[in-house]
Amino acid sequence: MVRHPADSPPGFSFILNNRDKVGYNDNEGKDNIMAKIRVLLAEDHAIMREGVREFIGRESDMEVVGEAGDGEEAVKLTAQLKPDVVVMDIRMPKLNGIEATKQIKAQFPLTAILILTAYDSDQYIFALLEAGAAGYLLKGIRTHELIDAIRAVYAGESVLHPVIASRVIRRVVTPTSGENRAVEPLSEREMEILKFAARGISNKDIAEQLFLSPRTVQVHLGNIFNKLGVASRTEAVLYGVKRGWLSLEDLP
Repeated sequence: MVRHPADSPPGFSFILNNRDKVGYNDNEGKDNIMAKIRVLLAEDHAIMREGVREFIGRESDMEVVGEAGDGEEAVKLTAQLKPDVVVMDIRMPKLNGIEATKQIKAQFPLTAILILTAYDSDQYIFALLEAGAAGYLLKGIRTHELIDAIRAVYAGESVLHPVIASRVIRRVVTPTSGENRAVEPLSEREMEILKFAARGISNKDIAEQLFLSPRTVQVHLGNIFNKLGVASRTEAVLYGVKRGWLSLEDLP
């Protein structure tokens, strides 16, 4: 879990399990459990990359496998190196972080994108969440918060800086144009699973509570994503809140 800075507004930061999607294996073997988290850094300032690389290098469970100085290079290196997590800035040469995230998620949907930036405008926040970013952090965070966030998004969780989370909460309770577009209704079972997902419960635990197999839960989640036109749990839950299917009390 990402720790709250002492001066952060309490109660706004939330983490949603987001790795549970069709194609993810809930029964990974010991070799996968012991494997290091492969991290790609996408940041146009070399000194920033060097600092983050040094911090990550001190951890026994992760390693930096590549560095990109612009968005185009980030997309290319993701294809070549197959990182588990891409730590991405927004404003970069050639291709910005939003477009790079879209391209990476389109080609490698299980690669987690963690945004680390100095910019906190709504334009960037919601564009990146819609593009499929698993987390959005501001560069003022402490080192241990970044390390914890890398572990969290690798494990399938969506991590939001408290300031960003408060923006998201305000956005989901304010109707926006386009939210009333027609969508295929969710089944009773799909709605039940969406409510579990909103509480951050993993596929395995949902399966146990509903007496289903993890694979069946994955299929239901995939159907939910397809019906709502989203690519992650975060988007599905936020969509559900906007449509009134979920209440803010359903969030962790």
